[in-house]
Amino acid sequence: MRLVIRGREFDFSRKKYCMGVVNVTPDSFYEASRVSISDLVRIVGRMVEEGVDILDIGGESTRPGSDPVPVEEELERVIPCIKEIRRHFPDLPISVDTYKSVVARKALDEGADMVNDISSGTFDPEMVNVVLEYQCPIVLMHIKGTPKTMQQNPEYSDVVWEIAEFLRERIRFFEERGVLPENIIIDPGIGFGKRLEHNIDIVKRLAELKQLGKPILVGVSRKSMIGMLLGNVPPEERLTGTVVVNTISLLNGASIIRVHDVREGKQVCRIVEQMC
Repeated sequence: MRLVIRGREFDFSRKKYCMGVVNVTPDSFYEASRVSISDLVRIVGRMVEEGVDILDIGGESTRPGSDPVPVEEELERVIPCIKEIRRHFPDLPISVDTYKSVVARKALDEGADMVNDISSGTFDPEMVNVVLEYQCPIVLMHIKGTPKTMQQNPEYSDVVWEIAEFLRERIRFFEERGVLPENIIIDPGIGFGKRLEHNIDIVKRLAELKQLGKPILVGVSRKSMIGMLLGNVPPEERLTGTVVVNTISLLNGASIIRVHDVREGKQVCRIVEQMC
C-alpha cells in the first residue's frame, strides 16, 4: 500500500507515520493544541523539525457535545492558515480536517493535499465529488451520531464488526464513484460515539480492520479514554498514556498515528519500525 503526496512516498506496508494536529479553533478539548495565526509558523516549524509526516489542520472542534461551525467561519479559520503554511513549508503534506465539501474544495485549492472527514462523506454527500475531482487522498472515519450527540449512550453489539461494516460500505461507495483505491485511508473513530470499553476493544482488535485492505489511522492523542484509564486525569497529564496506547495501536496494525505531540509520536513510530 503506497501513496504519493507532494513527491513523497508513503509506504504503509513497512513504515509508520505521524500526523500532527493543528487546531485553529478556540474550543478544542486540549487547550495547548489551539493555535493562533501569529504562532502558526513557529509551531508548525517545530513540528517539521520533530519529523512530522502530515499536518492535519482543523477549523471546527468535534469534541463530544460541540456545536457545528458555519461554513464561512470555518473558512476564515482554515484558509489563511493553509496559505501561510504552504508559503513557509512548500513540501509539507497538509490534510484538512473537515466534513464540509465547500471547505475541503477551498482548502485543496489553496494548497491542502488531502481530506480528513470524520463522517466518511455521510454528513455532506458532495464530499465524494470533491475528492474525485482533485484525485486526493481521504481519511474515512467511523462515527456514531454527530459530535453534538455521539456520546449520548452509544451502544453496539460488536463494536469492531460494526465499524468494519460501516467502513467497508464507505470504501465501496467512494471506489464505485471513481476514487482511486490507494487514495483511501480508514480510521475507526476512537471517542466518536464510543464508550471507554468500546475504545479499548477497538485498540485491542485493530488488526481485524486490516481485512479492509486500507492503511489505518488512529487518533487517541490525549483523549478522554486516556484520562479515564489513568484515573480521570486532565488532557495536560495524558502524554505518557497517549504514547502507550499509540504504541499498542501501531503494534496491532495502525500505520498512522494522529498526535498533538510530534516528537514523542515520531519516537514511537521509529522504535516500532525497528523492532517489529
